[in-house]
Amino acid sequence: MKNYNQLLLNFKHKKNFNYNDFYVSKSNYYAFQLVENWPKWEKNILNIYGEKFCGKTHLSNIFISKNNGIKVDENNINNEIFKKFKLYENIIIDNYSNKFDENLMYSIFNLVDQDNKYLIINSIQPINNISFKLDDLKSRAKNCLFAKIDQPDDELMFAIILKNFSDRQIQIDKKLIDFIIKRIDRSYGKIADFIYKVDELSLKKKKAIDLKIIKEIL
Repeated sequence: MKNYNQLLLNFKHKKNFNYNDFYVSKSNYYAFQLVENWPKWEKNILNIYGEKFCGKTHLSNIFISKNNGIKVDENNINNEIFKKFKLYENIIIDNYSNKFDENLMYSIFNLVDQDNKYLIINSIQPINNISFKLDDLKSRAKNCLFAKIDQPDDELMFAIILKNFSDRQIQIDKKLIDFIIKRIDRSYGKIADFIYKVDELSLKKKKAIDLKIIKEIL
C-alpha cells in the first residue's frame, strides 16, 4: 500500500456490492454465515439488523446474486409489488422500519409460510422490538431468526475505510487509515460521514488526501 496518496477525481462514485468486497469479521460473522448457508435455516424468516451503513444491503445483494430472489426497499412496497413476491422463492425487504400497512406485512409473512418461501428483513432495530399494532404481527415478528451486525472492530473499520475510498477511486496510505481508526468514533454512520467530508474537502482544495486534510475533518 505504498504511494496511495494519489487522488483520482470521480464525482459520481459507484458502490461495489460484490462478494469479494464484503469483509467478514467478528462483527458480522453470524449474519454472513446465515446468508452463506441458505437454505439450511432453522426458520424461513431472517431479520438482519444493525446500524445504518453496517453492510445489510451489501449482504442482501450477495444473497440475491447467488439465489433466485427479489430485493425491494420498504418505500416501494405496496399491493402491486406483493404480486411480484409470489414469483420468487426469496424475498428481501431492505430498510424496513414499519412505514407501510401492517396488514400487508402480515400478508407477506403468510405468503412466505404458505408457499415455503424465504424472507430477509433488513432493519436498524430488531423487528421484535417494533411496536406493531397488529397482535398477530407482533407474534410473527418474534418467531424469526435474528442476526445482529455489531459495531465494527479495528479490522472491519480498516476494510470499510479502504473500500469506501476505493469506491471513490481514491488510494490512501495504510498509515493514514491506521491514524483514522485510532481517532474516529466506532460507528458505521460516523465512518461514512467522515469519508464523505474528507473526499469533499480534498476536491474543494484540489489536493490529494493527506494527514492535514484528515486532521481538519477529525
